[in-house]
Amino acid sequence: MDYKNAGVDIEAGYRSVELMKEHVQATMRPEVLSGLGGFSGAFSMAGFQNMEKPTLLSGTDGVGTKLKLAFIMDKHDTVGIDCVAMCVNDVACAGGEPLFFLDYIACGKNFPEKIAAIVSGVAEGCKQAGAALIGGETAEMPGFYPEDEYDLAGFAVGIVDEKDLISGKDLKAGDVLIGMASSGVHSNGFSLVRKVFSMDRETLNTYHEELGTTLGEALLAPTKIYVKALRAIKEAGVTVKACSHVTGGGFYENIPRMMIDGKRAVIKKDSYPVPAIFKMLAKEGNIEEKMMYNTYNMGIGMVVAVDAADVDAAMEAIRAAGETPYVIGEVVDGEKGVDLV
Repeated sequence: MDYKNAGVDIEAGYRSVELMKEHVQATMRPEVLSGLGGFSGAFSMAGFQNMEKPTLLSGTDGVGTKLKLAFIMDKHDTVGIDCVAMCVNDVACAGGEPLFFLDYIACGKNFPEKIAAIVSGVAEGCKQAGAALIGGETAEMPGFYPEDEYDLAGFAVGIVDEKDLISGKDLKAGDVLIGMASSGVHSNGFSLVRKVFSMDRETLNTYHEELGTTLGEALLAPTKIYVKALRAIKEAGVTVKACSHVTGGGFYENIPRMMIDGKRAVIKKDSYPVPAIFKMLAKEGNIEEKMMYNTYNMGIGMVVAVDAADVDAAMEAIRAAGETPYVIGEVVDGEKGVDLV
C-alpha cells in the first residue's frame, strides 16, 4: 500500500505545478520576492513607504455552486476569474489596490490539465486586477470530493493610505449613485439558478436568441473585475464617497452597506437595462421582482457615490477603463437603507 493507492497522486501534483507555472509567472509584480514552489509568498512593502498611513485590506471568498455548471460543461478556465473577482472587488471598493492573491483548490482527484486550466483563470483574474498570484494550494482529497469535482476559494491582500479609505463618512443628500454594468449573474444566487433550470448539458448548451449565446455560456460568464475602473476614477481626481460591490443579497443587502446613518439610497430601476438572463430567470422560475433584487446584481456589479459635480468626470473615467456606467440614483436624507422606484 502507498499514498497513490490511497487516492493521492503526488506525481500528478508535481505535474500540475509545472503546467501552471507560465500562468502564475504572467501575474508577477516587481514587489514579489519569492518564486513558485516555496512554503510562503514574499512581497516587499518598500514601495509603499511614501504613504502617510499605509493600511492593509483583505478579502476572501469562493465561487460557490456556480462550479456545478463548470463540472457539467467541463469548462474550467473562467471560474478562477470569478474567484479573484469576488475578493479583489471587495478590496477595491474600500479604496484599496490589490497587491497579491492566493488560491485554494480542493479536489477529489488531481487531473493536472484541469488544475492548470483552473489556475489559468485565476491568473487571468489577477492580471485584470493588477495583483500577483504569489501562492496557493491544491489539496487532493479522495473520499471527500467526487473524482470529477473540486472547490475553489481565494484570498486577496491590498493596500490603501488610511486617508483614502472609502467609508461613506462624507455622504450627503444630493450625491449621485453611479452603477457599473455586470457581465450577468456573476457568482451569487446559483443555488436558485440550479433550481430554475435543468442542470444538464442539453439544457445548458441550448442557444437562446434573447441571450445571444447558450444558457450555459451566459450563466458561466465570469464576474467583472472593477479594480481598473475604480482606480481610473481616483486618477481622474474624483473622490468616491461610498462604494458597494453588489454580490449575494443583491440591492437590498449591499446598497445599505455603503450608506451611513441618516442617509438613504434611492435607485431608479428603469435607469439602466436589465440583462436578458435575469428576465429569463425570473420568468422561468416565477420569481417575484423583489426577490430578484434581493438575490442578484440585476445588471449592476458595482455602485459608487460621488458628488453631483463629479458625475461627468467619473462616468468618463469608468468608460475609459472599459466598463459601462449608468447614473442609477441618488443619496437622500432618511433612515439608512435603499428604495427601488
